[in-house]
Amino acid sequence: MIRAFLRLLAYISLSLAIIAAVLDGARSVGASRLVMTSLRDSWQSFSPSTLVPAEDYIRSHLYPMLWDPLMLWIFETPTFIIFAALAFVLYAFGHRREQRAGRFAAR
Repeated sequence: MIRAFLRLLAYISLSLAIIAAVLDGARSVGASRLVMTSLRDSWQSFSPSTLVPAEDYIRSHLYPMLWDPLMLWIFETPTFIIFAALAFVLYAFGHRREQRAGRFAAR
Protein backbone atom coordinates (compact mmCIF):
# COMPACT_ATOMS: atom_id res chain seq x y z
CA MET A 1 0.00 0.00 0.00
CA ILE A 2 2.78 2.43 0.89
CA ARG A 3 4.77 1.47 -2.20
CA ALA A 4 1.80 2.21 -4.43
CA PHE A 5 1.36 5.59 -2.75
CA LEU A 6 5.05 6.41 -3.22
CA ARG A 7 4.84 5.45 -6.89
CA LEU A 8 1.75 7.65 -7.28
CA LEU A 9 3.62 10.57 -5.73
CA ALA A 10 6.56 9.82 -8.04
CA TYR A 11 4.30 9.96 -11.11
CA ILE A 12 2.76 13.24 -9.94
CA SER A 13 6.21 14.69 -9.31
CA LEU A 14 7.40 13.51 -12.74
CA SER A 15 4.34 15.14 -14.32
CA LEU A 16 5.14 18.41 -12.58
CA ALA A 17 8.76 18.15 -13.76
CA ILE A 18 7.63 17.69 -17.36
CA ILE A 19 5.20 20.60 -17.12
CA ALA A 20 7.93 22.84 -15.67
CA ALA A 21 10.37 21.77 -18.41
CA VAL A 22 7.82 22.49 -21.15
CA LEU A 23 7.06 25.92 -19.67
CA ASP A 24 10.78 26.72 -19.47
CA GLY A 25 11.21 25.52 -23.05
CA ALA A 26 8.38 27.73 -24.26
CA ARG A 27 9.79 30.71 -22.37
CA SER A 28 13.24 30.00 -23.82
CA VAL A 29 11.88 29.95 -27.37
CA GLY A 30 9.97 33.18 -26.76
CA ALA A 31 12.97 34.96 -25.24
CA SER A 32 15.49 33.51 -27.74
CA ARG A 33 17.74 32.55 -24.84
CA LEU A 34 17.85 29.81 -22.21
CA VAL A 35 15.33 30.46 -19.43
CA MET A 36 15.17 28.21 -16.36
CA THR A 37 12.72 29.15 -13.64
CA SER A 38 13.91 28.59 -10.08
CA LEU A 39 11.79 26.81 -7.50
CA ARG A 40 11.37 30.08 -5.58
CA ASP A 41 10.03 31.88 -8.68
CA SER A 42 7.68 29.02 -9.50
CA TRP A 43 6.38 28.90 -5.94
CA GLN A 44 6.02 32.69 -5.89
CA SER A 45 3.92 32.64 -9.05
CA PHE A 46 1.82 29.65 -7.95
CA SER A 47 1.09 30.51 -4.30
CA PRO A 48 2.75 33.71 -3.06
CA SER A 49 0.95 33.71 0.30
CA THR A 50 2.53 30.41 1.39
CA LEU A 51 6.15 31.05 0.40
CA VAL A 52 7.15 33.30 3.32
CA PRO A 53 5.46 31.18 6.03
CA ALA A 54 7.08 28.05 4.58
CA GLU A 55 10.50 29.71 4.61
CA ASP A 56 9.97 30.85 8.21
CA TYR A 57 8.88 27.37 9.26
CA ILE A 58 11.90 25.73 7.62
CA ARG A 59 14.23 28.35 9.08
CA SER A 60 12.88 27.94 12.63
CA HIS A 61 12.47 24.13 12.73
CA LEU A 62 15.57 23.03 10.85
CA TYR A 63 19.07 23.55 12.02
CA PRO A 64 19.71 27.23 11.12
CA MET A 65 23.11 26.46 9.62
CA LEU A 66 21.41 24.32 6.96
CA TRP A 67 19.29 27.21 5.72
CA ASP A 68 22.00 29.16 3.91
CA PRO A 69 23.90 26.42 2.07
CA LEU A 70 21.16 23.84 1.53
CA MET A 71 17.75 25.47 1.31
CA LEU A 72 18.91 28.54 -0.61
CA TRP A 73 20.58 26.22 -3.13
CA ILE A 74 17.36 24.18 -3.44
CA PHE A 75 15.23 27.31 -3.90
CA GLU A 76 17.56 28.59 -6.65
CA THR A 77 17.70 25.27 -8.54
CA PRO A 78 15.43 25.02 -11.61
CA THR A 79 12.00 23.65 -10.82
CA PHE A 80 12.10 20.76 -13.28
CA ILE A 81 15.34 19.44 -11.77
CA ILE A 82 13.92 19.45 -8.24
CA PHE A 83 10.73 17.64 -9.26
CA ALA A 84 12.60 15.14 -11.45
CA ALA A 85 14.98 14.30 -8.58
CA LEU A 86 12.04 13.98 -6.20
CA ALA A 87 10.29 11.66 -8.66
CA PHE A 88 13.40 9.48 -8.91
CA VAL A 89 13.77 9.21 -5.13
CA LEU A 90 10.08 8.47 -4.56
CA TYR A 91 10.03 5.85 -7.32
CA ALA A 92 13.20 4.24 -5.95
CA PHE A 93 11.59 3.88 -2.52
CA GLY A 94 8.36 2.60 -4.03
CA HIS A 95 9.93 0.17 -6.51
CA ARG A 96 9.03 -3.47 -6.12
CA ARG A 97 12.11 -5.67 -6.45
CA GLU A 98 11.95 -8.84 -8.50
CA GLN A 99 12.98 -12.15 -7.01
CA ARG A 100 16.56 -13.13 -7.77
CA ALA A 101 15.77 -16.79 -8.44
CA GLY A 102 13.75 -15.95 -11.49
CA ARG A 103 10.15 -16.34 -12.39
CA PHE A 104 10.17 -20.03 -13.27
CA ALA A 105 12.94 -21.28 -10.97
CA ALA A 106 12.28 -24.01 -8.44
CA ARG A 107 12.12 -22.77 -4.89
